[in-house]
Amino acid sequence: MHKRSLGSSSVKITPLILGTWAIGGWLWGGTNEKDAIAAIQASIEHGVTTIDTAPVYGMGLSEKIIGKAIKGYRDKVVIATKCGMRWDIDNGSDPWHCQDVNGNPLIIRQNLKPSSIIHECEQSLKRLNIDAIDLYQIHWPDMDTPLEESWSSMVQLLEQGKVRAIGVSNYNLQQLSEIHAIYPVHSIQPPYSLMRRGIEEDILPFCQNNNIAILAYSPLERGLLTGKISLHHLFPPGDHRSEDPIFDASNRKAALAALDSIRPIAEKHKATLAQIIINCTYHMPGITAALVGARNAAQAIENAKAAEFQHSQSKRIQIMKTFVK
Repeated sequence: MHKRSLGSSSVKITPLILGTWAIGGWLWGGTNEKDAIAAIQASIEHGVTTIDTAPVYGMGLSEKIIGKAIKGYRDKVVIATKCGMRWDIDNGSDPWHCQDVNGNPLIIRQNLKPSSIIHECEQSLKRLNIDAIDLYQIHWPDMDTPLEESWSSMVQLLEQGKVRAIGVSNYNLQQLSEIHAIYPVHSIQPPYSLMRRGIEEDILPFCQNNNIAILAYSPLERGLLTGKISLHHLFPPGDHRSEDPIFDASNRKAALAALDSIRPIAEKHKATLAQIIINCTYHMPGITAALVGARNAAQAIENAKAAEFQHSQSKRIQIMKTFVK
């Protein structure tokens, strides 16, 4: 799989990235460690060698599983993780009252104070069992901490060699441009799919003009664009999608109709609908990579096969027009 530059950094990533929120089990109805390790290793063996995670994905569990799975593969993989979402402190902004994987009360707080960022980096290095993080990202902006303070701490970690590249996730254009003026941002990770293309108006052109990689998360809208979620599909207990408006009946109906219209393209390539969507997404102008989750080896292999065919630009435009912008 041909690798792409991560913005102005020296890091090279695959256009498909294994997303591991579901592997952590939190808000996904739990996880199976054996299946998760198999998914990670199958991804690597099939060319998807960039792995994205975060401490909050299972309260450290996703990182620990990745640390086990990449033993013997470290020289092949690029590991991206994040900071700023704490479950282990009593201070921080925007407390989110939720439940852990066992249904126990849990409070997630945002904290991007320099001391917290440094602490989180050390903890992630231990859980992942690696010497340096290839891409370290701020997960969500913290309105209680000045942007320059948080970003300066990220730069410090970069200069110390504890991370190889630095980026952000879920930042708006103003926040992104402000920190980029302090020190170059190597990447941004925003939500982006053929159904949710708001970044095309501002974030995308800014990144193209400033050599910032865009790592699109939820390109399949957490399963909605796979064609596997019917109008009457029920999610298991603990799955966050059961309460998300994007999975309401009207959106499901619209997604299924759009997918039906591109089914002939999938049949021509002997591909799944998900593979068509993934391939189209990471070939969109300005998109560096697409993050796609997998919970077992079969799903990981299916995702990797999305890179085995090419669309013409006119065909990609046809697919794009099928979905409401």
